[in-house]
Amino acid sequence: MDEFEQELRQAFERQPAPLGLKRSIMASRRRSSAPRGHTVLWQRLAATLALAAVLGGAAVWHQREEQRKGEAAYRQVMTALRITNHALDHMNKQLAAHHRASQQ
Repeated sequence: MDEFEQELRQAFERQPAPLGLKRSIMASRRRSSAPRGHTVLWQRLAATLALAAVLGGAAVWHQREEQRKGEAAYRQVMTALRITNHALDHMNKQLAAHHRASQQ
């Protein structure tokens, strides 16, 4: 048992880090963080483009909706003018008939 404990102590004994370990760890962090930075940049760019597309679509939809409302109002005005024109023609005919009857 003493031999096993001695091997165990040696295995857990503190040893100095190999030379260049810190440099290789820092280099690997730099390599792994660069693509992540580019990924975040592309994600932000994609989100910006998506937002711009949504806002552009909303603006086009709003413009078409306003145009549709304008066209509906135009049709209503034209219908009202036709009705008014018909009523005025009818009234003019009645006035002309009354005027003719009063001259006789």
